[in-house]
Amino acid sequence: MCERNSLNNWRRDGHHRPPTLAFVCGRGGARAMTTATAIVAGHGIAFRRSLHLPNPPGKPSFSVARPHAHYRLIVPATPSPRPCRSISSESPTAAAADTAADEEEEPAATSEEDDVDPLAEVCYLDPDADAEGIREWEVDFCSRPILDARGKKVWELVVCDATLSLQFTRFFPNTSINSVTLRDALASVASSLGVPLPDRARFFRSQMQTIISRACNELGVKAVPSRRCVSLLLWLEERYETVYSRHPGFQKGTKPLLTLDNPFATNLPDNLFGDKWAFVQLPFDDVREEVELLERRYAFGAGLDLDLLGFELDETTLVPGVAVESSRAKPLAAWMNGLEICSMEVDTGRANLVLSAGVSTRYVYAGYQKSPATTQEAEAWEAAKKACGGLHFLAIQENLNSDSCVGFWLLLDLPPPPV
Repeated sequence: MCERNSLNNWRRDGHHRPPTLAFVCGRGGARAMTTATAIVAGHGIAFRRSLHLPNPPGKPSFSVARPHAHYRLIVPATPSPRPCRSISSESPTAAAADTAADEEEEPAATSEEDDVDPLAEVCYLDPDADAEGIREWEVDFCSRPILDARGKKVWELVVCDATLSLQFTRFFPNTSINSVTLRDALASVASSLGVPLPDRARFFRSQMQTIISRACNELGVKAVPSRRCVSLLLWLEERYETVYSRHPGFQKGTKPLLTLDNPFATNLPDNLFGDKWAFVQLPFDDVREEVELLERRYAFGAGLDLDLLGFELDETTLVPGVAVESSRAKPLAAWMNGLEICSMEVDTGRANLVLSAGVSTRYVYAGYQKSPATTQEAEAWEAAKKACGGLHFLAIQENLNSDSCVGFWLLLDLPPPPV
């Protein structure tokens, strides 16, 4: 852990850490209080809370550098090796220039993309992967914007693990969509690749919960509704561009049959309330270190494979997050750990923080007193998240002055898949 620092040690590399607002949250709403916060970089995470400031800041106090923030999914050498996605905070002109430069430098990637057979199915296991160690799968079973010879939509099963070491796809006619078909197909993934069935299978479509849950239960696999299927979501986006759109039966402009739910946020259950929360920031290098040490340091939380996603952020780039203080931090972190948390966002119109979990659950996580200053603070937090390619985090602590966290979740905003 890093040494305790005072406000005099805010300066790093010639820059002051900006103060942020903290909000005391509770069932009856929230009242704003102004405090000074410094986030100290070093070995581990530290959110600093210090003396109250006499007056709220007159301008947005939350600020981050504007780095070249973008990432892309790094796909292993498979029949579908093209990077899936790229997000950048650069201008469209600069992004176009970078794209042109990438195309000039990597002609082989274009050639590989041209060689993709849109009719082929994928059955791949990385030869260097530990097959016995792949205990979680990400699963999608849904129609595609493709018509078969009968003029009916083709369905597809797509399975992968979080590292894309395992990849499997299979097409189905719409007349055989049921839990028995899915059960047998999932069993064939294991038998075809020579891997054991997983302990858990994540899926992100609420409409398919009955079929997927029934198929998984018959195989002794726990079905987990979750939008933390980051690799699967990005792989589907890549397949739309390189496979579906090139299929002879492709129907351009077809809307997804099963869209993702985005319901109104409901009240937070009593057991999930914290005592205080604050907008905070952490350098990207420290975020990466927290993810690497997550399993050893914390009992609760979840990370993302930043290497697979290929995030290209400067190590000093400040990643936005939310820190929560609770006198019962460990029970709170344990309850939160079972929610499959996927993202957090600010609803500036209603002056509250919204937590998204599972596949279709949204909670009003906390509220704050609406004012020009707090609105600017919230908007700046959302802008910082966008500048980091949607990357953000949630940390639960026993005290906001603590040097450590009881729980740490790395989160990522992703748009819905095109299929």
